[in-house]
Amino acid sequence: MSTLTANELKTKGVSAVEARLKVDEEVIISVRGQDRYVVMAIEKYAKLREYELAVALQEARADVEAGRYTTESVTDHMKQVADEV
Repeated sequence: MSTLTANELKTKGVSAVEARLKVDEEVIISVRGQDRYVVMAIEKYAKLREYELAVALQEARADVEAGRYTTESVTDHMKQVADEV
């Protein structure tokens, strides 16, 4: 994974990111010596989001199978949420 400093990004712009993305799938943006951001192609980001949603669905199904859920009205649920805040 390539690293690009914030200063390089500021002076060279998006072309610096594009050049690095031709070599690596992700580019780390470093700010004051600290890795802060990751830039990637939108297609890769969309795929990662898809994986994230698939895992969330799998976890939800496992919760239902294990009985880790409740059934209540919207009003009761909203009251419970408000009481927790």
